[in-house]
Amino acid sequence: MTARRPARRGGWRIFVREWRRIFFNPLLLVMTIVMPLVLSGLLIAIFSTSIATDLPVGVIDLDASDLSRTTVRLLDATPDIAVTERFDNLGAGRSAIIAGRIYGLLLLPKNLERDVKAGRRPDVVFFYNTQMLTTGNLVLKGASAALASVEAGVRLATRLASGQSASEAQAALQPVPVDVRPLFNPTMNYAYFLLAALVPSVLQVIVTTVSAYAIAMDVTPRRLRKLKRLCASPVRFLVAKTLPYTLIYCTAGAIADAVLIGPLGMPVNGALPVLALAALLFVLACQLFGTWLGLMLQPVASAVSIATLVTAPAFGFMGVGFPRLGMNAFAQGWGALLPGKWYLEARIDQTVRGTPIDLGALPIAVLAGFVVVLFAASVLWLLPVWFQRSAPPALAREGA
Repeated sequence: MTARRPARRGGWRIFVREWRRIFFNPLLLVMTIVMPLVLSGLLIAIFSTSIATDLPVGVIDLDASDLSRTTVRLLDATPDIAVTERFDNLGAGRSAIIAGRIYGLLLLPKNLERDVKAGRRPDVVFFYNTQMLTTGNLVLKGASAALASVEAGVRLATRLASGQSASEAQAALQPVPVDVRPLFNPTMNYAYFLLAALVPSVLQVIVTTVSAYAIAMDVTPRRLRKLKRLCASPVRFLVAKTLPYTLIYCTAGAIADAVLIGPLGMPVNGALPVLALAALLFVLACQLFGTWLGLMLQPVASAVSIATLVTAPAFGFMGVGFPRLGMNAFAQGWGALLPGKWYLEARIDQTVRGTPIDLGALPIAVLAGFVVVLFAASVLWLLPVWFQRSAPPALAREGA
């Protein structure tokens, strides 16, 4: 009788083993399934209004004239802001800004209407908090639009009173007409750019960190011996190991995109298949980046810490809140070395910008390059470990 030779198994048992680990390890279950859905849902709920309107501002009307009341009405009619409080003095208005009840304060001086009719230039002052950059810019835009309308109305009335016809007065007010056409996001919808960048940023941190944690747990002498018996090659091992997480994170991203494109109305002016391809490559690149960190760094705590440290500040380098062209070389390099920057570019290309495929191929190619290079680096690291009988010195010391 000849002894039966043990069959070399593929990656199926690794695949099933990883699913069991996800559902029976509370940390993995929370980080893999619960956190992406909860955080994405929380961000979507925060930005579900999409457009910030009726931001509260205050008014100090020291003139109480027809012109000042018209100014206040135009200010309140602006979509960006709403006049919610009136004050008698500057101190009370300042206290309201500091307390956060209002975001801006308009001061209309005494004798406003009389000075305007006399041809003098009274000082109308608008105070706003520039520390809150987005809010400050919004209230400033609304106040500037209202005051520009008041100024245009006064100048038009003055010219009409001097005997000019309506057409001559209009031409004199704007001798060079400017046709301004905002592109891609004319309504300043925050769901189209800020929320669409925050969700991938959160996913990048979670996917990279969980991948580093999952792979670092297996890179020990005892577990590697077991894995080598279960799987014939490191390539199959990596595919079977990462596939469950790929399915989960792609599903989470697809759910978030379905909400953005559906209820929140984010346009898809490009090709939806290209957007889906970019999302898949983004998830794979983040997984393999975390896998590479988990293989290179031991123990598990070191891999997870470095993965979090590298990916957590990545949103600041994506160019959403601060333009990348204004960053220094270090910040631009940090952003370019992470998949999130390239996925965000591909995402914007295929949603709001509608970039043709030939012009939007670079970020897709870079994401594919991330996947190929990181997968090859991980396989090369595992090859000598997989086909030698003893563990590498570093792993042997760890096992001891």
